[in-house]
Amino acid sequence: MLGEDAEGSLVAISDLHVGYAENRALVEALRPDSPRDWLIVAGDVADTVADVEWALGLLARRYETVIWVPGNHELWSPPADPVTLRGVARYRLLVERCRALGVVTPEDDYPVWRGPGGPALVAPLFLLYDYSWRPPGFDTREAALAEAYRSGIVCTDEFLLHPDPYPSRQEWCAARLDETARRLAARDPELPTVLVNHWPLDRHPTEVLRYPIFAQWCGTDGTADWHRRFAARAVVYGHLHIPRTTWRDGVRFEEVSVGYPREWRQRAVPPGRVRRILPAPQGVPRTAW
Repeated sequence: MLGEDAEGSLVAISDLHVGYAENRALVEALRPDSPRDWLIVAGDVADTVADVEWALGLLARRYETVIWVPGNHELWSPPADPVTLRGVARYRLLVERCRALGVVTPEDDYPVWRGPGGPALVAPLFLLYDYSWRPPGFDTREAALAEAYRSGIVCTDEFLLHPDPYPSRQEWCAARLDETARRLAARDPELPTVLVNHWPLDRHPTEVLRYPIFAQWCGTDGTADWHRRFAARAVVYGHLHIPRTTWRDGVRFEEVSVGYPREWRQRAVPPGRVRRILPAPQGVPRTAW
């Protein structure tokens, strides 16, 4: 009988940030344990289209299936990138480049993992944020933004992540929420899901942020019940650069980010390791919320 490794695993990683030479080396060293492994890449591969293509192309040649969702860094329009597209046009270009590499995107049919721990519908999502995750005492987006600018804790998205043709990022977020909820509601109800989004779907992971005001760029109240509503077996995300496992309503939430070299150098765990999503690892600490 084949062992579990031979049958493959659904694994995940995010926030590769391959613009850093140290992180690029981590990606170059990444290998599957089995030729049947599927890899989820939960956003923030790189800031430039060329670097995103390089990393995902390399991983697509090694893993049986690669599933990608965009993070805020892929959606930036930085001056150093020869690709000057903004907003929806930039996202569509990234989707086209991923499809050319054989990488699954949020615009494709959701694949079904049928290996160990399956079957489960793996749903790559692109949902953004809408400034609804504000600290207590800040009743409006304007008040929370003003405090962020006053304290100097302002996400670079405010300068580089353009929502064109939407008037604002929150309106782009609202459109993505509506479209994605319809797709998930139309899925086979017999299949549990693995929900994948760069930004966390529930607010609880942001409760350990060093700067709580930053949470407004980290998600939306619109997904607070999605792990229950869409029968999630696990929720995979990145963005916060705080890799850990937590639980909410009996559902496992996995942050799988690598982060910047200055961050991962301080951790005891070696950097650049994938996190197994299915089959569920044994003995995962249950940090309940």
